[in-house]
Amino acid sequence: MTQNRYICKNEKLESMIKQLKKKTSIKQKYTSKDFWKLIRELSFIALGIISASFGLKGFLLPNSFIDGGVTGISLIISELTNIPLSYLLVVLNIPFIILALSTINRQFAFRSLVAIVLLALTVHFVPFPTITNDKLLIAVFGGFFLGLGIGLAIRGGSVIDGTEILAVFAGRKTSMTIADVILVLNVFIFMVAAYVFSIEIALYAILTYLAASKTVDFIVSGIEEYIGVTIISEHSEEIRLAIIENLGRGCTLYYGKKGFAQRGEKLKKTDIVYTLITRLELSKLKEEVDKIDKDAFVVMHSIKDVKGGMIKKKPMA
Repeated sequence: MTQNRYICKNEKLESMIKQLKKKTSIKQKYTSKDFWKLIRELSFIALGIISASFGLKGFLLPNSFIDGGVTGISLIISELTNIPLSYLLVVLNIPFIILALSTINRQFAFRSLVAIVLLALTVHFVPFPTITNDKLLIAVFGGFFLGLGIGLAIRGGSVIDGTEILAVFAGRKTSMTIADVILVLNVFIFMVAAYVFSIEIALYAILTYLAASKTVDFIVSGIEEYIGVTIISEHSEEIRLAIIENLGRGCTLYYGKKGFAQRGEKLKKTDIVYTLITRLELSKLKEEVDKIDKDAFVVMHSIKDVKGGMIKKKPMA
């Protein structure tokens, strides 16, 4: 507690008391501030478990369909051995939960463990009606509800499939991205499915995986996915004011030079406008820029995450 090992006992005791009071006040402030955030996160996890269970028991399981990730491996083993899927979901995910302790943090690992156990219990005990026998509908909507569940669980600060944890770990140890790791794992699963079952089932499994992954992307990023826009124009000041006044967004100005010039010619200085907007605001920004300068050079790219500034993000775990 103390910074000097040779201070007297009274000073040590006083310092310890002060630090204890400080920690207590911080803890109380944290609890009061984040109580509703915790409720919201737990609600996301609960809804995710219900949605994933509905996708599994209402679409995939009754028709012997599979998906990617640990869930897909569990479905394959369950189909071959008749071991209940609920047992396999817990057992096969345990190594990834242990991995999450060192890769991410204890809170995430604990939440994920609870979410996976609850998913297994829901799949085992809660009855869901079989919705359809149409293979295309099974692949699309089974993947949709499963992806919806995975996405909601992620928004609640957990996972119900250990693939993402493995991907994070492998991404740190190798040059592969998280998406690459998940893709390689799922390609292997689909090859096994084609060998064990049939090519047709493997193809439907790919369709299920695509539906699930797109749904996860939408739930995690949502319609508020941000796009970075770089604008190079001689009317940068007017564009800056339009972004601030008409779109209500912030922006940053870079001082640069136009590179298109012949040898020996002096490069012209220019202001480069950079801003972040949502996908819904993109057409409005294009309209504002066209009003000012139809010849403006505009570059757009997707943004994974943002923080600070004038950005207002929806709450994430």
